[in-house]
Amino acid sequence: MMAQRALPNPYADYDKSLGTAYFDASGRLTPEFTQRLNNKIRELLQQMERGLKAADPQDCTAYTGWAGIAVLYLHLHDVYGDPAYLHVAHEYVKKSLSCLTRRSITFLCGDAGPLAVAAVIYHKLQNHKQSEDCITRLLHLHKVDPRVPDELLYGRMGYLYALLFVNKHFGEEKIPQSHIQQVCEAVVASGESLAKRRNFATKSPLMYEWYQEYYVGAAHGLAGIYYYLMQPGLGVSQVKLHNTVRPSVDYVCQLKFPSGNYPPCIDDTRDLLVHWCHGAPGVIYMLLQAYKVFGEQQYLNDALQCAEVIWQYGLLKKGYGLCHGTAGNAYAFLALYNLTQNMKYLYRACKFAEWCLSYGQHGCRTPDTPFSLFEGMAGTIYFLADLLVPTKARFPAFEL
Repeated sequence: MMAQRALPNPYADYDKSLGTAYFDASGRLTPEFTQRLNNKIRELLQQMERGLKAADPQDCTAYTGWAGIAVLYLHLHDVYGDPAYLHVAHEYVKKSLSCLTRRSITFLCGDAGPLAVAAVIYHKLQNHKQSEDCITRLLHLHKVDPRVPDELLYGRMGYLYALLFVNKHFGEEKIPQSHIQQVCEAVVASGESLAKRRNFATKSPLMYEWYQEYYVGAAHGLAGIYYYLMQPGLGVSQVKLHNTVRPSVDYVCQLKFPSGNYPPCIDDTRDLLVHWCHGAPGVIYMLLQAYKVFGEQQYLNDALQCAEVIWQYGLLKKGYGLCHGTAGNAYAFLALYNLTQNMKYLYRACKFAEWCLSYGQHGCRTPDTPFSLFEGMAGTIYFLADLLVPTKARFPAFEL
């Protein structure tokens, strides 16, 4: 089933002699491969800028709109240190702030993204008054509809990521810990309440739904929520972690297909999707975090199985993007490499990057927003730039 949505992986798997074309014994990329990445980043940036002239002027979001392009340029500024990138980021985030959704509160699909990104950019430009103003507006967003969902794209976890994004870039507790904890507690309470109401509580003390479906993956579902609840900085108590979060994580682990992949929803028997948003490439982050927190080898074993699925079926016909494309899938290898230091996973990330260096030459589908951060070219550029220093690479707008 998965093979229908992927192109066959033409690459030989890792052995030491093959790795030397990409990195040295310490994991530093070779000058030649670095040069290829840099050249492609420059080329794709020019293509993206041309393409953005036809983009939706009213899309403020980080997922498909102007805030996402600002996130890319902020990242390029972090990677290269060139102030020109920061000024371009500033132009895009201003566009984003001029057309906020007034509906959603999340980093990727709502107003929290533009506000958080703007707060960071203004801070870096020493414009402290405007930075503080964005943070104040960001903090007010949580006084929203109590019926807001809990997932990442449209729910409380997506709001929470915006708060963590600000603190990370400021390097201090700009957003009070109490505010972060409040959001976290609301997510836990919501999950416990639904688990009881729908008779999941004995199997999974937490349960979440989005549009009447119990999604499993990182974007709308359980794996994305549990990944955050297990983060040490979020203030979930040890008792809750062990008695509530861990059995819920174990419930997701039981949903694994024989292939090592995961269903998009509970009770969905189709082993089809190998995307960050649905399937192994998103679930792997939950598994790696569970391994870090609980030290149980089985979580790491399941994560390694995810990596095999991604290596085999991760070169997607859907394209080269983050949400459901090759670049997004490659981040799973980088997460594993950074945990295990096993060069095989760095090699696999480099091979998926090599696939992206032939952008547009594999007959993949053109996304609806072909130059955006999460569906299109901006996300691929972000990944290629992140790969330059593999130990610092983090899946954007998701991984901490």
